[in-house]
Amino acid sequence: MAQITKSQLMEIENILLKQRDFFTTQQTKSLTFRKMYLEKLKSLIISNENRLYEAINNDFGKSKFDTFTTELSFILNDINYYIKNLKSLSKPKKVSTNLANQLGNSKIYADPLGCVLVIGAWNYPYQLSLSPIIAAMAAGNCCILKPSEIAENTMKVMASIINENFPPEYLYVYEGGIEETTALLQLKFDKIFFTGSTKVGKIVYKAAAEHLTPVTLELGGKSPAIVTKNANLEIAAKRIVWGKFLNAGQTCVAPDYLLVEETIQEQFLEMLRKYIKEFKYGQDSEQYTKIINQRNFQRLVRLIDQEKIYSGGYFNEEKRYIEPTILNHVDWNDEIMQEEIFGPLLPVISFQNYNAALNSILGLEKPLAAYLFTNNSEEKDQFTQKFSFGGGCINDTVMHLTNDNLPFGGVGNSGIGNYHGKYGFETFSHQKAVLEKATWGEPNIKYPPYSEKKLSWIKKLL
Repeated sequence: MAQITKSQLMEIENILLKQRDFFTTQQTKSLTFRKMYLEKLKSLIISNENRLYEAINNDFGKSKFDTFTTELSFILNDINYYIKNLKSLSKPKKVSTNLANQLGNSKIYADPLGCVLVIGAWNYPYQLSLSPIIAAMAAGNCCILKPSEIAENTMKVMASIINENFPPEYLYVYEGGIEETTALLQLKFDKIFFTGSTKVGKIVYKAAAEHLTPVTLELGGKSPAIVTKNANLEIAAKRIVWGKFLNAGQTCVAPDYLLVEETIQEQFLEMLRKYIKEFKYGQDSEQYTKIINQRNFQRLVRLIDQEKIYSGGYFNEEKRYIEPTILNHVDWNDEIMQEEIFGPLLPVISFQNYNAALNSILGLEKPLAAYLFTNNSEEKDQFTQKFSFGGGCINDTVMHLTNDNLPFGGVGNSGIGNYHGKYGFETFSHQKAVLEKATWGEPNIKYPPYSEKKLSWIKKLL
């Protein structure tokens, strides 16, 4: 990782010290305080909506429609959820007290962790930066946000909106690239939340370990979509095309590759091609984004095997445009199957036996998402019981993210921890256990001197 100057480190340390001092005043524990600033953030997002649209469009051509539905609506929904549910989420939870602790009562208190660092991602730069921040604010923490510098314009507009309207000792956006991120990771936070690649996630995890800082890592992986002969093929094709080519495939939970039952493969591929054409993913279309930068563009172009193109394959380097591309007759050993694609390329592998298809992915790293298209209950059961993945859908793609009542997060190589709804509140809280005992009616059974009689009573109480 890159080196930083002493002055850079001192600047970041100063911000964190101010936040630590502010957290000790206990102000962030007030529900009134939390709601006030959540409402303020909501108001700022609404009043700066056009600035947010312009910035993300300048970064990679994302339309107002896609920006609202996949970014701002998530953020506003998160704020509304926490404002509505903050009292119940924060209320101490009564739990039963065991026999050995009678007469007493037991409660769990949700304590804010303190000062947290959120490192955002470039592919959904508003949602993946601000949604964790909102959960951290709701839980009563002070926060430093480091957005991805790859989406430079969105980083700058978030910094402008937040730093001009929030006290830095409470919430601050720190701009910069690898050097600035490196500096932040050298400091001791009470929680680090990172969204990005597995490679960088390992660096974050290693840095956090130096301070025993707890982490949430939202990573990725090769998320499969399985289509059997028992599926509604029209619905499957439509939903897979939408989920895969949303944001030009630059989505961590997009279907990375397809496993299609051989008997319906040709029919299904034609349906995929039909919906790609119907959705009009042209290079000047508002419903299709650019590839974020030249480095990622070139990486994706190198993965296109010209001999295996079933549909698409056109690209324009100047516009950073890659046409939605289906690759057929793909083999597990092909280069495109060795890493997460993160772009509008969809490799297809056929299978003859459903169990064999499941077994073929069980030995791979656990993905962030997985999708199954079938109306067969036995196939559904096998998918949910045998296959470990972060989250997913049966007969849809991506949409599990929109349900506040479901946790979102990875497993194994695809991440640690989760958030969304109450799970986000819990991610940025410590569950503090408190047992309160009465001061009368104390039995002597646990106190010395010990005896066989006392031991026999203890064994009966267990």
